[in-house]
Amino acid sequence: MNANTPPLDENEENFETLFENTYKQPSRMEPGQKIEADIVKITQEWAFLQVGGKGEGYLDRKELLDADGNLTVKEGDRVRAYFLYSQDGEMHFTVKIGSGPAARAQLEDACRNRLPVEGTVTRETNGGFEITLSGGARAFCPFSQMGLRREETKTDYLGVTLVFHVLECGERKVILSRREILETERKGRALELKKTLTEGARVKGAVTSIQKFGAFVDIGGIEGLLPVSEMAWNRTEKAGDLLSVGQQVEVIIKRLDWENEKISLSLKDTLPNPWDTAAQTWPAGSYHTGTVSRLAPFGAFVTLTPGVDGLIHISRLGGERRIQHPDEVLKVGQPIEVRVEAVNRENNRISLVPADVSREEEETAATMKQYQRQDTAGEAPLGSLGEMLKLQLARKALRK
Repeated sequence: MNANTPPLDENEENFETLFENTYKQPSRMEPGQKIEADIVKITQEWAFLQVGGKGEGYLDRKELLDADGNLTVKEGDRVRAYFLYSQDGEMHFTVKIGSGPAARAQLEDACRNRLPVEGTVTRETNGGFEITLSGGARAFCPFSQMGLRREETKTDYLGVTLVFHVLECGERKVILSRREILETERKGRALELKKTLTEGARVKGAVTSIQKFGAFVDIGGIEGLLPVSEMAWNRTEKAGDLLSVGQQVEVIIKRLDWENEKISLSLKDTLPNPWDTAAQTWPAGSYHTGTVSRLAPFGAFVTLTPGVDGLIHISRLGGERRIQHPDEVLKVGQPIEVRVEAVNRENNRISLVPADVSREEEETAATMKQYQRQDTAGEAPLGSLGEMLKLQLARKALRK
């Protein structure tokens, strides 16, 4: 523009700037240089990129196909591409990081700008996996950066294509990680679930891991803990006795602690509570056969049905002799007939007494009642009360 040229108005200046930015021949590009460009046309072999000037950008159409051979983009979409080389005025690009002479520059850019790269797990090596990137370059991902789930084994990953971040891009080794990507995905799922999950809700999930203290359950992309104590109404020692990895379960959300990212679950709460009908099933005075499940200094616990244990106090064991511990007369796993003395539904407790002790007490009470009735009626006595009790003890000895 010279002194005799009239000044451009604002619209003309904007148009000139837009024209130069769009169609001006780009300066010399270096292999690996990144651009963002629109796809102007897709043919059977190529996708043409709008890079400005007289030169055209070429991108191999195969790079835009998914595993099923379908295009992942359409004309007009903008893509991120990396310059490979120029030939006869044609500039060739790639969207696959880690290919050709531009691989080093591409990987350095991906590392610097936290760009995701795609790679296939080819084999397990010492301390991690060898990854073949989409462009053919080889990289390494340590086990600690792989984001292995509890239920997964290392062989599950072989041949699988995943997305990574480039942690380091050295002269001889490229180190990858997918932990950050997985953590971002997990937080995204947690935010979505936070909108819908509530304590007391019933949800479905899959067991991902069995531990001594319980099991972890995936309930839609995030895991909750199912403690051993919340697996069943009966006493459970090992989670593996009831559940297995991969098993589908329906659980109740007991507690949501979003601040500490902890979710507590219960399988027990989805099952009928046997204590709800305890008073009807085991009424006071009824006789039942149970199994000694646990011995304590104060007595013996007897399982009447899974989830319902009654207690025989130590004072009701041992017969006429005093014992120091229930293991002197009982052992765990032993079947025993008992009589229900009382049911306390409020505290989920049932008081028991051994059946033989109960029957002996009933016979003694009946004898005393009979003697008192005869004495009151003035009938001829059958003998003194002491004699009657001796006779009863003799009969008991004969039964043994």
